[in-house]
Amino acid sequence: MRDRDQGQDRAQDDAAEMAQEVRALRDEVHQLNAHRFVRIHNSIPRLLAFNFARGLVFGLGTVLGASVLLSAVAWSLSQVEFLPIIGEWVSQIARQMEEAAGQSGAR
Repeated sequence: MRDRDQGQDRAQDDAAEMAQEVRALRDEVHQLNAHRFVRIHNSIPRLLAFNFARGLVFGLGTVLGASVLLSAVAWSLSQVEFLPIIGEWVSQIARQMEEAAGQSGAR
């Protein structure tokens, strides 16, 4: 009889602990659903617009970054005149870039 009472008490304690855990989980899910990130991504059109804008900014940043980096590399290599093959080649590229800039500025 005593073992049975202890078993029932333990089962009631486990059930109360389980109910408390479920309440805590429910509160956490409610808090996550109320978060701004989830609310923004809760709508398909908003999600598509956000990802489209993100893609545009990523593409623009990639193009600008590559342009600046390649310009810096081409300029630094054009300063190296003592390497005959590379210096000549880079000088030609620099001249073509200057000509293109001059032509686009003349328009």
